[in-house]
Amino acid sequence: MHNAEGATSDDISSSSPRIADSAVHPDSVGPGKAWGICTSVDLHDCIPERIRDAKQIEAYVVQLCELIEMKRYGACQIVNFGEGRVAGYSMVQLIETSLISGHFANDTNSAYLDIFSCKGYEPTVVEEFSKAFFGARRSSHRAMLRY
Repeated sequence: MHNAEGATSDDISSSSPRIADSAVHPDSVGPGKAWGICTSVDLHDCIPERIRDAKQIEAYVVQLCELIEMKRYGACQIVNFGEGRVAGYSMVQLIETSLISGHFANDTNSAYLDIFSCKGYEPTVVEEFSKAFFGARRSSHRAMLRY
């Protein structure tokens, strides 16, 4: 893939080590290591009532932060907007070590979550918890280290 300057993604990332999902774990982060972990979680066939309820989404954020030991910073922002395919809630929660965000797509009963933190956490735990909380039938995640 080329960016606006014509460089490929291989050119851009060649100075950073390539790390497979299986190598991303909590102790990958810290002085002399990666700056942080970024995990994207896709959830499909969620329970509609859970992804369409701001209180449920907020409860998810609170419980996820407790589970992965992240300290929330300020209130969770949850807004319902959009039309058609993109209609649904969007959420942002600042954490002391970065942020958690997500979009909940009503049209497909899907959720798209992103967790970035310079404090280590286990990406598979995030996926498993998220899948269970929203009652998703299918899920996947992609984790990478940020340098």
